[in-house]
Amino acid sequence: MRQADVTRNTSETKIQIAINLDGTGKAELASGVPFLDHMLDQIARHGMIDLKVVAKGDTHIDDHHTVEDVGITLGQAFAEAVGDKAGITRYGHSYVPLDETLSRVVIDFSGRPGFEFSVPFTRARVGDFDVDLSIEFFRGFVNHAGVTLHIDNLRGINAHHQIETVFKAFGRALRMALELDPRASGVVPSTKGSL
Repeated sequence: MRQADVTRNTSETKIQIAINLDGTGKAELASGVPFLDHMLDQIARHGMIDLKVVAKGDTHIDDHHTVEDVGITLGQAFAEAVGDKAGITRYGHSYVPLDETLSRVVIDFSGRPGFEFSVPFTRARVGDFDVDLSIEFFRGFVNHAGVTLHIDNLRGINAHHQIETVFKAFGRALRMALELDPRASGVVPSTKGSL
């Protein structure tokens, strides 16, 4: 079973995340940051990953610690659920449009953290959400899942559309990369023999 249940407690946040990589896209989300919950729902639905997130953070200061720590904990959960990566496709990519906006996400479950983020946001906030926090979320995920992740917004005018297409494309790229390849059953997808 490709599942994990991870808890992270610090003086700033308390995070619990449960995932099932072979789910149906169900999400139970209570991060305390409504826009983050909306984006996490995109990951679950488009990634076909069952996802439960419960977070309590110092949002009275701002949302930074909560968003970053949810990314970290989600990365830890993915690393645990994927295990030795035997049989997975390994690489995934997706292009997602939303009206005038188009974003691309490419991921490699390489075992090595690498992160490139090129999203020229057209405004600093979507409602109360600071768009720069999306960078912190993905950086936390990358560093703790051990993946290489490239995120590019190719065009867009509406910042909400920009960030939403990124999260949708991320979910779809995850789904592709984590698909079990029937031709590589039990084989780690690397010439090194391990990832």
